[in-house]
This record gives sequence, C-alpha cells and structure tokens, in this order.
Amino acid sequence: MEATIVPFMMQVLMMLYLWLKAGHVIFVVFWMSGLFMLPRFFVYHQELPEGAPENAAWVDREAKLLKIILWPSLVLVWVFGLALAISGGWFTQGWLHAKLAFVVLLTGYQLWMADYARNLAVGRRKLTGKQLRLANEVPGVAAAIIIVLVIIKPF
Repeated sequence: MEATIVPFMMQVLMMLYLWLKAGHVIFVVFWMSGLFMLPRFFVYHQELPEGAPENAAWVDREAKLLKIILWPSLVLVWVFGLALAISGGWFTQGWLHAKLAFVVLLTGYQLWMADYARNLAVGRRKLTGKQLRLANEVPGVAAAIIIVLVIIKPF
C-alpha cells in the first residue's frame, strides 16, 4: 500500500506546483499590463489642460485600474510566487534573491504610481509628460531582467 501512496503524493504535488505556476504567470501578466497602462494614463491625463472636464474621467480610469487590476494582481503575484518558491525549495538560490529584489522594486514602483494617481486626482502635476514616458519603461526593463533570472538562473 505504501508503494502506491508515494507516487500518488508525488503526482499531487506536481499538479499543485503546475497550478501555482499557472496562477503566478497569469497574475504576472495582469500586473505587468496594469504597470504598463497606468503611466500611459498619467501622460494622457496630465496633457489635458488643468480644469478640463475630461480630468474627472481620467481620475476614475486610474482609480479603477489600480483597484480592479493592479492591487489584486500584486497580491496574487506575491502569494503564488512565494508558494512556488516554498514548493521548489528555492530560498537558498541567488537567482531567487535577485528576482525578489526586482519584484520588491516593482512593488515600490506601484506604490509610487498609486501616490502619483492621488496627486493627479487633486491637480498636482509633479512630473512632465517626458518623465512619465520614461517611467513607463521601468516595468519593461524589470520584467526582462526577472525573466532572464528565472529562465537562465545565472547564480
């Protein structure tokens, strides 16, 4: 009997790993989409004249993107990612430490963007359109580095 339980348990653990991996990738895609969209929304919003009636629509769009896509995706990326790291026993591996550092930076980037959305909502435009366009490159660069770390595992 014990000989049949071990392969069954291994099969269950492998299926769990695959579901965790699928969940992680799905919510990374959602999160990255939102991280690309929000700074672009800021550019469109900020290029409107102050007091323009369309400002309220952009404030609403930005708030919905944060509430419906970005915050839930951020939480689920962390939950699925940490569960994967635990199931894979990867916490001693350097590539994971580097990946986590970049994910922490992206989390901070989202916090910064949420703060910028609050500022735009009350009419404070602290950055130029060019600065926001440059900020829009941050998630792409971070994603490329994270993908290399996960696929290549250089250390």
